[in-house]
Amino acid sequence: MAINSVAIGSTDTELLPSNGVDNTVPAGERWAITTIMVCNTVVPNPDHEEDGLTQFDMHFVKSGEPKSDTNKVINNLPLPAGETFTFDSEKVVLSEGDRIVLLGESPTVLSATVSYLEV
Repeated sequence: MAINSVAIGSTDTELLPSNGVDNTVPAGERWAITTIMVCNTVVPNPDHEEDGLTQFDMHFVKSGEPKSDTNKVINNLPLPAGETFTFDSEKVVLSEGDRIVLLGESPTVLSATVSYLEV
């Protein structure tokens, strides 16, 4: 099992580690995604709960296809300051060239970690 962590930017952010060419599943491999965690790193302010609220999208993109609404699995999910969202109830198997793309708001206050294993 392996993990990879990234800061989610306000432009497309690839979650998988680099395979030397890009951030996709390497040639000849299949990866089972066991967990994805997205954390809002803003320190919560109990007097202003709306401070630090941000949103993000997540896409599972098949090799050779563009990011689009048809491969979006999370759409503008609000994440309050100091909270973590966990995607772990479904297991996803990615094949060669597949990728995971996240998109946050500006400023960048989200971090994401993926746990995966080769199958």
